[in-house]
Formats: sequence, C-alpha cells, structure tokens
Amino acid sequence: MASLKEILTRRPVAATIRLTVPAGGARPAPPVGPALGQYRLNLMAFCKDFNARTQKYKPETPMAVTITAFKDNTFEFTVKSPSVTWYLKKAAGVESGSGRAGHVVAGTVTLKHVYEIAKVKQSDPYCQYMSLEAISKSIIGTANTMGIKVVKELD
Repeated sequence: MASLKEILTRRPVAATIRLTVPAGGARPAPPVGPALGQYRLNLMAFCKDFNARTQKYKPETPMAVTITAFKDNTFEFTVKSPSVTWYLKKAAGVESGSGRAGHVVAGTVTLKHVYEIAKVKQSDPYCQYMSLEAISKSIIGTANTMGIKVVKELD
C-alpha cells in the first residue's frame, strides 16, 4: 500500500512510449523526433542521455527503450538489451530465421552461445530475478521457433 506522501508526490503520466533505437544513434529525426515531439519532451536531452547510456554497445545494435512521459513535460526511460532473436541471428550468422521452423534449419548455435546470451539478458530489469537456467531454456525455445538448431558443440 502506498503512503500518503508517495501518492501526493506521484506525477501524472501522459504516455508510455516504446521505441527501438540503434545504440548510440538517437537523433531528433524519425523515429525518435515525432514520437517524443507530440508529448513536447526535450528531444536533445533524451538523445544525449540515451547515447551516453548505450555507449558500451556496438553502433547500430537495436535497443528497446520504454519512455514514460509525464504531464509536466518531463520523462524517464529504461533501456533494455537487444532482443534474443537479434543475438541468435548474430550468433548463427543468418539474416533471418527459417520460414518453416522445425522443417528447415536456418543455422546452428552452441550451448555456449545460449549461455552467453542468457548472461547478457540477465541484466535486463525483467530478467534479473530469473535463474540463468530458466533464461537459457527460454532462449533455446526461441531458437527452435526461429528454425535455429541448438547443438552441444559445433562439429
């Protein structure tokens, strides 16, 4: 239960905006500009802060961002690591998954790749309390639906 002080200091939310922006590549141009502009948010402040937070990733890595816009024209945002499908495609060296998953194999990844992806995804806010084993199982399931075969070791 929230205390009275928390309720009174809570700011009214105008919108929640979800974007996929390349790491270190936030500019006031589309898609960032129109999405934030319609809520009168400071574009340059977002771009500078986002680019600073995503410096450790390679450029052009797609980052998922959730921006909470408040009615007083301020904002907060959380940056999530790239999607599991992006990591799997990079690890398998394929452009896209199989059109017929289960019938046609698009590529292969090892359990070591899966483990490394799971370690990166564990830093995400939604996965931080999940075990490495649970995240790995989820990644293996995603790989199967993409038509990427998971093997113990590459031959």
